[in-house]
Amino acid sequence: MIKATSEPGRPGRTKYVLFDVDGTLIDAVSNQRKVWGTWAERYGLDADEVCQVALRTRPMETFAQVAADRDPGECLATLHELEDEDVRSGVYAAFDGASELLHGLPPGSWALVTSNYEHRVRGRFLRTGLPVPGVIVDAAAVEEGKPSPVPYLVAAEQLGAAPGDCLVIEDAPSGVRSGLRAGMTVWGVNAAVAVEGVHRHFASLREAVPHIMAFVSDPHGHAAA
Repeated sequence: MIKATSEPGRPGRTKYVLFDVDGTLIDAVSNQRKVWGTWAERYGLDADEVCQVALRTRPMETFAQVAADRDPGECLATLHELEDEDVRSGVYAAFDGASELLHGLPPGSWALVTSNYEHRVRGRFLRTGLPVPGVIVDAAAVEEGKPSPVPYLVAAEQLGAAPGDCLVIEDAPSGVRSGLRAGMTVWGVNAAVAVEGVHRHFASLREAVPHIMAFVSDPHGHAAA
């Protein structure tokens, strides 16, 4: 069992950064709306109503709310088909500062923690020119997704990092809760209003870039204020 308890960060210890993907490094909201809109049309549902639910819940929860009379396995298979096609043909953009940041971080000092699947993340990173790290914890890697602390704890374990030496960069409440419950420093980005619980808030990823780099390079770890 992975535990969230750990030694607090000490001066001179290596620091690590764990990134959420969609909404944090890559702007995928329009893609998600398009995919769910197409999915809704296939099932004769109102696209706007489906999107309102889908963008704030997990797929299986969405199906239960908007298509309770349908086979959830079939619904999920259709969704995966549409998402994979979107990775191949959709238009994606990395948030300003993402490429500079990821290329500037020391190898082995960062990881991706996503509720999506690794093959889609790799496809999107290839399309946007972002580097891929050695550690990617995706939906298939854990039994409990965000807001459980498990995804971030698994990433830390694979990096050989103590939770207290990790900085989580997130945009969504469930991800923020996941990082906090893992005992990590959590910063929020790409939101007009700070998500409850974050240690620091930045309206954009671009604004956070120098502070993230300072977190990694500061031997005393004075970056959580």
